[in-house]
Amino acid sequence: TYVISDIHGEYEMFLELLGEIGLRAEDTLYILGDVLDRGPHPIRTLLMLMKMPNVVCLAGNHELMALECLGFLMKEITDMSIGELDEKTLENLVTWQYNGSSTTIEEFRGLGREMQKSVIDFLKEFSIYEELTVNGRDYLLVHAGLGNYCPEKDIEDYSLRDLMWERADYGIRYFDDIYVVTGHTPTQEIPGNPRPGYIFRRHNHIAIDCGCHRPGGRLAAICLDTGEEFYSSDNAGP
Repeated sequence: TYVISDIHGEYEMFLELLGEIGLRAEDTLYILGDVLDRGPHPIRTLLMLMKMPNVVCLAGNHELMALECLGFLMKEITDMSIGELDEKTLENLVTWQYNGSSTTIEEFRGLGREMQKSVIDFLKEFSIYEELTVNGRDYLLVHAGLGNYCPEKDIEDYSLRDLMWERADYGIRYFDDIYVVTGHTPTQEIPGNPRPGYIFRRHNHIAIDCGCHRPGGRLAAICLDTGEEFYSSDNAGP
């Protein structure tokens, strides 16, 4: 059982990391969201994932933003469609653009209409979170963390924003008997991390977003069965 997060269109890094893992048909690979945006080939990466039967994808905030906007982008741009552009849709488009949507939009527009629909349908099937037991150890897989954390809360009581936008608090232990695996926050940004840019483990947290889209960052994977870590080459940057 392997976990990767925040590929962000870095298709070549993803291929390299799969080679490092040596993924087999009987293995399961979980993707913790943010396949899309920023890097050069988000849709190419997504199309590859659509063909991989042993992959389970979770939604990140970038998939949420895409789903809020891709339907509008499929419309023919006419005076009528521009007239239908309500304030909320415009706000969503601006927010997504600010967060690096241009490569996703460019590749999406290059697809045929049926494939565009298939991509949207695939994104709609992404999980919100996954609960696993591997070798007797319990894991919660979620994109960002548990925003507005309260120990008495059930996972169902957290909002999409709590799970996909609000950054994990790596300074506290959410659970004594469950390991929480997250992406979203590059490990370069975790205060007190002795190995910025590599997988971070503390307080039953396992943070695996190693900032592959930023200069010097890399794409990471962890095997939950063994704890082994895998990395792509560093991103040389522009």
